[in-house]
Amino acid sequence: MTKAFDGQDGLSISILSDTDNSGAAYVASSLAGDVLADFGPRGETPLSIVARDGNMIVGGLNGSSHWGWCYIRHLWVDADWRRHGLGRRLLAEAEAQAKMRGCAGLYVDTFNEAAVVFYERAGFERFGRIEGFPPGHARTFLVKRLNS
Repeated sequence: MTKAFDGQDGLSISILSDTDNSGAAYVASSLAGDVLADFGPRGETPLSIVARDGNMIVGGLNGSSHWGWCYIRHLWVDADWRRHGLGRRLLAEAEAQAKMRGCAGLYVDTFNEAAVVFYERAGFERFGRIEGFPPGHARTFLVKRLNS
Protein backbone atom coordinates (compact mmCIF):
# COMPACT_ATOMS: atom_id res chain seq x y z
CA MET A 1 0.00 0.00 0.00
CA THR A 2 1.43 3.36 -0.96
CA LYS A 3 -1.12 5.73 0.56
CA ALA A 4 -4.24 5.64 2.68
CA PHE A 5 -6.78 8.38 3.18
CA ASP A 6 -9.23 8.49 6.06
CA GLY A 7 -12.32 10.60 5.61
CA GLN A 8 -14.53 12.24 8.21
CA ASP A 9 -17.31 9.86 7.19
CA GLY A 10 -15.33 6.84 8.44
CA LEU A 11 -14.46 5.73 4.95
CA SER A 12 -10.84 4.89 4.18
CA ILE A 13 -9.39 4.76 0.68
CA SER A 14 -6.15 2.89 -0.03
CA ILE A 15 -4.00 3.26 -3.12
CA LEU A 16 -2.16 0.02 -3.91
CA SER A 17 0.79 -0.26 -6.26
CA ASP A 18 -0.03 -3.76 -7.51
CA THR A 19 -3.09 -5.77 -8.46
CA ASP A 20 -1.95 -8.93 -6.68
CA ASN A 21 -4.07 -8.31 -3.61
CA SER A 22 -7.43 -9.30 -2.20
CA GLY A 23 -8.90 -5.83 -2.79
CA ALA A 24 -8.20 -5.96 -6.53
CA ALA A 25 -9.61 -9.50 -6.74
CA TYR A 26 -12.74 -8.43 -4.87
CA VAL A 27 -13.31 -5.43 -7.15
CA ALA A 28 -12.86 -7.58 -10.28
CA SER A 29 -15.19 -10.28 -8.98
CA SER A 30 -17.82 -7.75 -7.91
CA LEU A 31 -17.77 -5.99 -11.28
CA ALA A 32 -18.01 -9.36 -13.07
CA GLY A 33 -21.15 -10.11 -11.02
CA ASP A 34 -22.70 -6.75 -11.93
CA VAL A 35 -21.88 -7.22 -15.62
CA LEU A 36 -23.39 -10.71 -15.58
CA ALA A 37 -26.57 -9.38 -13.97
CA ASP A 38 -26.85 -6.47 -16.43
CA PHE A 39 -25.74 -8.10 -19.71
CA GLY A 40 -25.91 -11.86 -19.28
CA PRO A 41 -23.10 -14.40 -19.56
CA ARG A 42 -20.11 -13.42 -21.70
CA GLY A 43 -19.85 -16.86 -23.28
CA GLU A 44 -16.08 -16.32 -23.39
CA THR A 45 -14.19 -18.76 -25.59
CA PRO A 46 -10.43 -18.32 -26.14
CA LEU A 47 -9.04 -18.27 -29.66
CA SER A 48 -5.45 -19.10 -30.54
CA ILE A 49 -4.19 -19.77 -34.06
CA VAL A 50 -0.53 -20.70 -34.52
CA ALA A 51 1.52 -20.98 -37.73
CA ARG A 52 4.61 -23.20 -37.66
CA ASP A 53 7.53 -23.80 -39.97
CA GLY A 54 8.52 -27.23 -38.75
CA ASN A 55 8.73 -26.91 -34.97
CA MET A 56 9.24 -23.15 -35.02
CA ILE A 57 6.32 -20.79 -34.43
CA VAL A 58 6.45 -18.10 -37.14
CA GLY A 59 3.15 -16.37 -36.51
CA GLY A 60 -0.03 -16.44 -34.56
CA LEU A 61 -3.22 -14.80 -33.46
CA ASN A 62 -4.69 -14.72 -29.95
CA GLY A 63 -8.05 -13.47 -28.90
CA SER A 64 -11.44 -14.58 -27.71
CA SER A 65 -15.08 -14.51 -28.60
CA HIS A 66 -17.64 -13.12 -26.17
CA TRP A 67 -21.16 -11.73 -26.40
CA GLY A 68 -21.23 -12.64 -30.10
CA TRP A 69 -18.06 -10.75 -31.09
CA CYS A 70 -14.50 -11.88 -31.74
CA TYR A 71 -11.71 -9.80 -30.21
CA ILE A 72 -8.24 -10.03 -31.75
CA ARG A 73 -5.83 -9.36 -28.90
CA HIS A 74 -2.55 -10.25 -30.65
CA LEU A 75 -1.57 -10.83 -34.27
CA TRP A 76 2.13 -11.43 -34.84
CA VAL A 77 4.20 -12.66 -37.78
CA ASP A 78 7.96 -13.29 -37.58
CA ALA A 79 9.94 -10.71 -39.58
CA ASP A 80 11.16 -13.35 -42.06
CA TRP A 81 7.57 -14.36 -42.84
CA ARG A 82 6.10 -10.89 -43.30
CA ARG A 83 4.88 -9.84 -46.75
CA HIS A 84 4.21 -13.49 -47.69
CA GLY A 85 0.47 -13.51 -46.88
CA LEU A 86 0.74 -15.22 -43.51
CA GLY A 87 -0.94 -12.36 -41.63
CA ARG A 88 -3.85 -12.45 -44.10
CA ARG A 89 -4.12 -16.22 -43.66
CA LEU A 90 -4.20 -15.93 -39.88
CA LEU A 91 -6.81 -13.17 -40.06
CA ALA A 92 -8.92 -15.17 -42.53
CA GLU A 93 -8.84 -18.15 -40.17
CA ALA A 94 -9.91 -15.93 -37.27
CA GLU A 95 -12.80 -14.67 -39.38
CA ALA A 96 -13.80 -18.24 -40.27
CA GLN A 97 -13.70 -19.21 -36.59
CA ALA A 98 -15.77 -16.14 -35.68
CA LYS A 99 -18.40 -17.16 -38.24
CA MET A 100 -18.44 -20.72 -36.89
CA ARG A 101 -18.98 -19.28 -33.41
CA GLY A 102 -21.89 -17.19 -34.67
CA CYS A 103 -20.14 -13.86 -34.11
CA ALA A 104 -21.54 -10.64 -35.55
CA GLY A 105 -18.03 -9.38 -36.25
CA LEU A 106 -14.44 -8.94 -35.17
CA TYR A 107 -12.69 -6.04 -33.46
CA VAL A 108 -9.08 -5.10 -32.79
CA ASP A 109 -6.94 -2.21 -31.61
CA THR A 110 -3.36 -1.35 -32.56
CA PHE A 111 -0.67 1.28 -32.07
CA ASN A 112 0.90 0.55 -35.46
CA GLU A 113 -0.28 2.60 -38.45
CA ALA A 114 0.96 -0.09 -40.88
CA ALA A 115 -1.25 -2.57 -39.01
CA VAL A 116 -4.20 -0.19 -39.41
CA VAL A 117 -3.68 -0.26 -43.18
CA PHE A 118 -3.38 -4.08 -43.07
CA TYR A 119 -6.70 -4.41 -41.23
CA GLU A 120 -8.43 -1.89 -43.51
CA ARG A 121 -7.32 -3.92 -46.56
CA ALA A 122 -8.96 -6.91 -44.89
CA GLY A 123 -12.28 -5.05 -44.64
CA PHE A 124 -12.00 -3.53 -41.17
CA GLU A 125 -13.14 0.06 -40.54
CA ARG A 126 -11.77 2.54 -38.02
CA PHE A 127 -14.20 3.46 -35.27
CA GLY A 128 -12.02 5.20 -32.71
CA ARG A 129 -8.62 6.65 -32.05
CA ILE A 130 -6.71 7.94 -29.02
CA GLU A 131 -3.95 10.38 -29.96
CA GLY A 132 -0.77 10.33 -27.89
CA PHE A 133 -1.27 6.73 -26.75
CA PRO A 134 1.53 5.72 -26.56
CA PRO A 135 3.28 9.10 -26.57
CA GLY A 136 4.01 10.24 -30.12
CA HIS A 137 1.63 7.65 -31.59
CA ALA A 138 -2.05 6.75 -31.57
CA ARG A 139 -4.15 3.75 -30.58
CA THR A 140 -6.65 2.94 -33.32
CA PHE A 141 -9.74 0.76 -32.91
CA LEU A 142 -11.14 -1.18 -35.87
CA VAL A 143 -14.18 -3.34 -36.50
CA LYS A 144 -15.36 -5.71 -39.20
CA ARG A 145 -18.98 -6.82 -39.28
CA LEU A 146 -19.67 -10.27 -40.67
CA ASN A 147 -22.55 -11.05 -43.00
CA SER A 148 -25.27 -13.12 -41.38
